[in-house]
Amino acid sequence: MVIEYEVQAECDGARAGLLRTPHGTFRTPMFMPVGTQATVKTLTPEELYDMGAQVILSNTYHLFLRPGEDLIKKAGGLHRFMNWKQAVLTDSGGFQVFSLGDMRRITEEGVTFRSHIDGSEKFLSPEVSMDIQTALNSDIAMAFDECIPYPSDYEYTRLSTERTSRWARRCLDHHHSETQGLFGIVQGGMYGELRRRSCAELTDMDFDGYGIGGLSVGESKDIMYDILEGTVPCLPVNKARYLMGVGTPDCLVEAVARGVDMFDCVFPTRVARNGMAMTGTGRLNVRNARYAEDFTPLEEGCSCYTCRNFTRAYVRHLFKAEELLAYRLVSIHNLYFLLHFMRRMRESIIDGTFREFRRDFWHRYRGGQPAV
Repeated sequence: MVIEYEVQAECDGARAGLLRTPHGTFRTPMFMPVGTQATVKTLTPEELYDMGAQVILSNTYHLFLRPGEDLIKKAGGLHRFMNWKQAVLTDSGGFQVFSLGDMRRITEEGVTFRSHIDGSEKFLSPEVSMDIQTALNSDIAMAFDECIPYPSDYEYTRLSTERTSRWARRCLDHHHSETQGLFGIVQGGMYGELRRRSCAELTDMDFDGYGIGGLSVGESKDIMYDILEGTVPCLPVNKARYLMGVGTPDCLVEAVARGVDMFDCVFPTRVARNGMAMTGTGRLNVRNARYAEDFTPLEEGCSCYTCRNFTRAYVRHLFKAEELLAYRLVSIHNLYFLLHFMRRMRESIIDGTFREFRRDFWHRYRGGQPAV
């Protein structure tokens, strides 16, 4: 097996473990920065190493359209192309395709869609997605699935979930790589019965790990947490559990409390480009006029490059002057914040204090109340 997962410690439902990949062994729970187009926006690989990034995610859909998987294969694979020496996970392209709305057509065979770049017609199927991800040579490939919109009625969700299971089997049958693991993706919308059925069908196929898809798509956080509570226990204990597209501190701590190991999200770099800094007490919009003469760091006590060297007043000035350094500095801070947050959470699981970590987080975050 190319990908292995080992649980090292458990505490109040949370797990700390080791994820073994062809490019190293990495600690969970983990947040994976998103490098959509073979780059984490505005950051270099060295900056990501320095802040403790372990695995990054790249996007099959975008790399398929530009520059194309054949070029990346000629370059020696995604790691060499982007000069990333640690593990890479590639998503299947399913979420991006299904978000195109009227620009795509779904059949049992796959999805025909129009490129958002030039309008040309393209086709993705389980087999095509596997071929692209094999050419990219990521450490972990994701099965091609249908991401169910919210809200969706039961019958639509049932038919879609059944198709995702059939596509998962086709991915597994077509995927032949000795250097790449393959994760299945649990669907089922907001229906617990369909989630459990999806888990049963996918675990019977014995994937290397399991993504939990179709959440954080517009439902309330309480609904998401309820779905996780009914879904995660149905997944194998000895396989990694990956909640896709989630990356705010409140959701991370609550999903870890329900047994999730891996996360990714564009949130920290996307909001950084709008001047939003992540802190232990909530979000800080550094563009606000109140920070024009604030000569403190984005967050007191933070050891990231930005907070060690620059003030809120300076970063605000960069945004007002439309200087590109502004985007870099807040992106560095936000990713450092989340990666450090996950490290501290892992330490609390190992030393048996996760309950206290979770309670203290909610006491500080947005002035909230302890969750436990």
